Amino acid sequence: MSTTRIGIIVSSDRAHAGLYQDLGGPAIIAYLDEVMASPFETRSQIVPDEQSAISEAIVTLSDHDGCALVLTTGGTGPAPRDVTPEATRAVIDRELPGFGEAMRVASLREVPTAILSRQIAGTRGQTLIINLPGKPSSIRTCMMAVFPAVPYCIDLLGGPQLETRPEICLAFRPGK
Repeated sequence: MSTTRIGIIVSSDRAHAGLYQDLGGPAIIAYLDEVMASPFETRSQIVPDEQSAISEAIVTLSDHDGCALVLTTGGTGPAPRDVTPEATRAVIDRELPGFGEAMRVASLREVPTAILSRQIAGTRGQTLIINLPGKPSSIRTCMMAVFPAVPYCIDLLGGPQLETRPEICLAFRPGK
């Protein structure tokens, strides 16, 4: 079984400047370690909250590093520097609105401010890109809401076959 590459992009001015220890990236890795049954390796970047930097990181991880999945964390709120959705839309081929909708619904069960979240998902070539919030507990909530569909989406894009630990996250594939 081959190793799947998964990209992680942390959008944070403070973490990029070294003023803040990023917690979002490690939360994503902890979730992947828990749920993935297939071998994987991560490629991570910490970038400032700038649309061009975020877009460039997505392109690098998908087109040059061959990541089947790129997960962003941070920059999805309504603040002026929160530009991750715009950066994502600038470089994806197709938007997948159901991911953002499902993440907001799951988060809304926990906090009323989930309606302020603007995270999106989409595809670029054979890569699935998903925007996640920056707070570690919210990352887990959102990943639990959408990850059952991630392996099949990557199948449809012609990517590697991802397997999950079914006792934690049962990946859905039609007909199985």
